[in-house]
Amino acid sequence: MTPPSRLHTAYDVARDALLAERTADGFWLGELSTSALSTAVAVIALQLVDRTKYSSQIAGGIHWLASHQNADGGWGDTTKSLSNISTSMLCRAALTVAKMGSTYPDTGVRIEAYLARTCGQTPAERAEAIRNRYGKDRTFSVPILMTCAIAELVPWREVPRLPFELACLPQSWYRFAQLPVVSYALPALIAIGQCVHHHRGTWNPLTKLLRWLAKSPSLRVLHRIQPSSGGYLEATPLTAFVAMALANIGQSDSPVTREAIRFLVDSVRPDGSWPIDTNLSIWVTTLSVNALSAANDLDAIGDREPLQTWLLEQQVKVRHPFTDADPGGWGWSHCPGSVPDCDDTPGAILALQNLGVKSSQNGRRWMNDLRNRDGGQPTFCRGWGTLPFDRSGSDLTAHSLRADPANCQAGLAYLARQQRPDGSWLPLWFGNQHAPDDINPVYGTARVIAAYRDLHLAHTTQCQGGVSYLLSVQNADGGWGGASDCPSSVEETAVAVEVLLDLAASDTRVQRGVTWLIESVESGRFREPSPIGFYFAKLWYFEKLYPLIFTVAALGRARTRVTS
Repeated sequence: MTPPSRLHTAYDVARDALLAERTADGFWLGELSTSALSTAVAVIALQLVDRTKYSSQIAGGIHWLASHQNADGGWGDTTKSLSNISTSMLCRAALTVAKMGSTYPDTGVRIEAYLARTCGQTPAERAEAIRNRYGKDRTFSVPILMTCAIAELVPWREVPRLPFELACLPQSWYRFAQLPVVSYALPALIAIGQCVHHHRGTWNPLTKLLRWLAKSPSLRVLHRIQPSSGGYLEATPLTAFVAMALANIGQSDSPVTREAIRFLVDSVRPDGSWPIDTNLSIWVTTLSVNALSAANDLDAIGDREPLQTWLLEQQVKVRHPFTDADPGGWGWSHCPGSVPDCDDTPGAILALQNLGVKSSQNGRRWMNDLRNRDGGQPTFCRGWGTLPFDRSGSDLTAHSLRADPANCQAGLAYLARQQRPDGSWLPLWFGNQHAPDDINPVYGTARVIAAYRDLHLAHTTQCQGGVSYLLSVQNADGGWGGASDCPSSVEETAVAVEVLLDLAASDTRVQRGVTWLIESVESGRFREPSPIGFYFAKLWYFEKLYPLIFTVAALGRARTRVTS
């Protein structure tokens, strides 16, 4: 058993580190990982719009890419990610479009060798490898292939068409249109669909006429849903794809392109790179509040009123132009491109409850209205379909049940159906690059059984199966990774320990997990984030505050058990 004084000291260090990250306005901003993919597509967009005006940003981005190439010659999504063909192909395209291959000859040689080993030598082989990586979901495969076609790395015939004319339908009809992209990718559907059509029009005369008629109306939709920041979803990749598609078809000076480029210029970091998104301010703030609540240490926040006011101000008060979502939800960021979703909304409701605010019923009603017919909760839009990140998710459903336990039977039935034979659940928005198929059953299971705990259902076979699964995949060092035999991380160990302290506290394996976390604080490892986050369609990220937040929740929970 770890001495209580050692636990208390480690908790205090972690808590103070988290509190030190608050802004002067009282909330948490966080810091998302720099992205090679974002940097590559931002460079290409700026090059296509005005290579002279943005020469310094272009040169800075290419230099950053050349300086952060992995040892195998490829690039991953973050500086801690394994190389993948999608990001590597986009970085290859950036070098080509920026005409900097001669400036960085070794970089070009190494990436060509990587691509030849992993996805073939011919353009057709590489295009097929990208399509196979994403399957039926064209949300990311088509933008990547379009970019490669612009760079003349693949022919335009390898780029699937997108039915951009469907964007002219009323938003309430999108769920019935069977779009080949997920709900959040509507800007890509419009801009990239028009770009592909420009280069490879259809032979069908009716479709050709329809798309000709839909050009201007769909561009008006694209302009209408663009936020004041210029960045769609505050996301560099999506915004850059839109800008480069429009620039390629002669729309460099359109209002949408100008605003998108403004966003990209405003988003570049001092080292020349771009992140995947502006920030996750609402998400990391609610996680921080809820972690301090789990530690029974909300008094550490001090005056709660500014934080309460800030969170209430972030609730969406009008119908959202991007997804047509009703008022009442919360997005992930206080920036204008954020969209209300069913992970941040329950997080905000729980945080406000913990801060002593009876949040309005609008938030709970918003979640209930979003519920799918299968009883689960999707991310953004009800009933859009089965593509990744539009379907119901176990982690989202469990989070919603914790925020609104009333009428929970449909959600519990959904969770029971989603439990895997080994007792685990898979999350929608988190993964692990060391696990088969990039899954993260440790994170998913921990988040789901937290709902069973809060609903006083710890005795159920589903919850006990989840507990057994987590205990069975603990590593020999006392920590947890995303799945069996994955390297231990602070984030995954902490989410497992926090819930197991309530559901299996007497098991010595849980105490070993606590000790692992204490040692991570003592060594400083708890400040090292791991790339466990999915940011849309196989794009990875890490967040600076995740290990701090999750450690505070877990060690705080352990501390309350020692002092109770």
